[in-house]
Amino acid sequence: MASTDRIQLAPAFVLHRRPYRETSLLLDVFSQDYGRIGLVARGAKSPKSRQRGELQPFTPVTLSWMQRGELGTLTAVEGNTPTYVLTGSALYSAFYLNELLVRLLARHDPHLKLFAYYQASLESLAANSSIEVTLRLFEKHLLTELGYGLLLDIDSGSGLSIQPDEYYDYHLESGPMHIENAQSGGFVFKGSSLLALEQDTLDDDQYLLDAKRLMRAVLNLYLGDKPLKSRELFRKKTH
Repeated sequence: MASTDRIQLAPAFVLHRRPYRETSLLLDVFSQDYGRIGLVARGAKSPKSRQRGELQPFTPVTLSWMQRGELGTLTAVEGNTPTYVLTGSALYSAFYLNELLVRLLARHDPHLKLFAYYQASLESLAANSSIEVTLRLFEKHLLTELGYGLLLDIDSGSGLSIQPDEYYDYHLESGPMHIENAQSGGFVFKGSSLLALEQDTLDDDQYLLDAKRLMRAVLNLYLGDKPLKSRELFRKKTH
């Protein structure tokens, strides 16, 4: 028989929740020390349940649960501060971050650095900092934590350092390769845009546009054919 582990007071965020049976919720949780996990919150859907209000996305919580097999059972939840007030585009963007984590993180695989970066990204969105910068940098750090980090400062063909004023054809599974000019064909980026993403200094509109173009292509490689629901919701909101 599988053994039962009792986890106590683990910092976490609810990524997604959905009804489960008559009165319970099925939670997809990103925890600091245990990674992404699935939990059943028994009775949490009941109108009288205190847990119902605490088990919300973007709210820091401390969870306790019993883990036996793939799915755990929630035993206690405590709300933490600060909570993040997100509205409009910032809220849709936060849902996008959550969907990326649900789609790309394997279960029970801890990512301490990514947990901290996720929390910092929510803080940035709540503070009305640049949404585009926040999203691009989170995407980059997510890929790095998953082992799919982008090569941005070295020419994958020659091994030489990327030069700001030169142009590069970016091969998604190997990295940038120098080309003579922007009209040479391929998936082309100027060296300065690649270096800006490498150094987390997306302080120029062109850098942001290029970062979005690159990150979208790379993420699609790993997400597959199933579209992101949060992207569709954001499109409907802005049209």
